[in-house]
Amino acid sequence: MTANTTRALTSLKGIAWLGMSLLALGVAAYAFAIMITPAMRSPFAEGLLLARPVVAPIHFAFGGIAIVVGALQVNRWLRSRFVSLHRWLGRFYVIAVAIGGVAGVALALSSSAGWVASAGFGSLGILWLATTLMGYRAIRQHDTTAHRSWMIRSYALTLAAVTLRIYMPLSEMLELSMAVAYPVISWIAWVPNLLIAEWVVRPERAEIVASGSATLRV
Repeated sequence: MTANTTRALTSLKGIAWLGMSLLALGVAAYAFAIMITPAMRSPFAEGLLLARPVVAPIHFAFGGIAIVVGALQVNRWLRSRFVSLHRWLGRFYVIAVAIGGVAGVALALSSSAGWVASAGFGSLGILWLATTLMGYRAIRQHDTTAHRSWMIRSYALTLAAVTLRIYMPLSEMLELSMAVAYPVISWIAWVPNLLIAEWVVRPERAEIVASGSATLRV
């Protein structure tokens, strides 16, 4: 790979991270805003907050924290230069996911949108908790490669909050009823994200294995 190609890829990654971070900040800001400003709530958010006045705000608040902190954590430049900050933010991220994930599963189990939506969002919540736990466990075992892979998966699931808020207005533009759209969105909000995460982490693992094999041969 030439130096120009490397620089171009680095620039593209930087642009992608910036775009992702801006979307994450926007979603987090909206989550915090609707908790304190009823006028900003959509009918769906209003109904959810009225029906689950404790669990829903907990999920919104800690999900908002996770999506902002996670954006900083996946930036290689930041985590390599501010190692101590990366570790502390990592702790905040794990705590935010733990609380927000449990609240999310509770919301899914009590969803009035039917069993398909409950299964979709329930699976998201369980996998969100599981991938984050695996990432935390890996770093406790000093396995930075596995830690990075699991946390990429975890944050891909965190970003379901972004994709959800893309699909919801899109379904309204297409004039799809909530009864039809919501069960579908409960799956497509996160399954493609997780597939993309797998596509990202597999080349990283292959590169590390190849580097290790080359070292052994030397």
